[in-house]
Amino acid sequence: MEFKHYSVMLEETIEELKIKPDGIYLDGTLGGAGHSSEIAKRLKTGHLYGVDQDAAAIEAASERLKEYSDRVTIIRNNYCNAIEQLAEDGIKEFDGILLDLGVSSYQLDAADRGFSYRYDAPLDMRMDQRQELTASDIVNGYSESELYRIIRDYGEEKFAKNIAKHIVIARGKGRIETTSQLDEIIHAAIPAKMRTGGHPAKQTFQAIRIECNQELKVLENSLDEMIKALKPGGRFCIITFHSLEDRIVKSAFKRNENPCTCPPEFPVCVCGKKPLGKVITRKPIIPSDRELEENSRSKSAKLRVFERE
Repeated sequence: MEFKHYSVMLEETIEELKIKPDGIYLDGTLGGAGHSSEIAKRLKTGHLYGVDQDAAAIEAASERLKEYSDRVTIIRNNYCNAIEQLAEDGIKEFDGILLDLGVSSYQLDAADRGFSYRYDAPLDMRMDQRQELTASDIVNGYSESELYRIIRDYGEEKFAKNIAKHIVIARGKGRIETTSQLDEIIHAAIPAKMRTGGHPAKQTFQAIRIECNQELKVLENSLDEMIKALKPGGRFCIITFHSLEDRIVKSAFKRNENPCTCPPEFPVCVCGKKPLGKVITRKPIIPSDRELEENSRSKSAKLRVFERE
């Protein structure tokens, strides 16, 4: 299957990155290289480092960026390791960093990857297929209270308790191996009259995927380091797809704009923590009506931008 991914808010992101022809850029979530190809074509003496943990994305991006091979380096890794890995190679500062978070259209549409309830497939959900933990391991191995916690916290699912209970009862009769099995269990756990506003399994599948790939922990642990790696005037653009990611990004940007921890009654700052830059987007940028018509999956997307001082 061909790696296809609609690059959300492509024009807006490229505009906010303020690309310089001689700049150094990092795309931490390369995917199908939609954003990266637009960055690369604007570079002359600059360089782009594209990072992704998914082998299919690396293959697709390598093909798409072939004509820019003199100014692009592609790395298979998780973006949380990118700053450290590039620093070892002497690349320590960037004019721009981009993260386009969440699951790609390709991953959702590749039936055998197990990301979607739309196809009957093995419960996998690994973005990096070199990792051992799969969605099946979570569904069959986590305790009822752990399942409840992740479905409640990462899926924001109000029937989390009942879904966790139904999973544990079902796996007592035999291992849950496929997306269809899990989908049926979730359906049974949600009262019929409450199955409105989208597919009943959507939030639980999201929660298990986030846990499987440690998506929120990776994001939280990466943002401060990435902001510090920006050159003065360098921009950090992040596209999120649900409130949990957006909250983490908003909080990190705010913290780096105003890091002072002194009590409000102190007349002057004594903690010594200095702002690292400013938040460019007081309100997040959202997709245009035209984009929403072309790609319904961009509906929940939000773009936030931070600029280094």
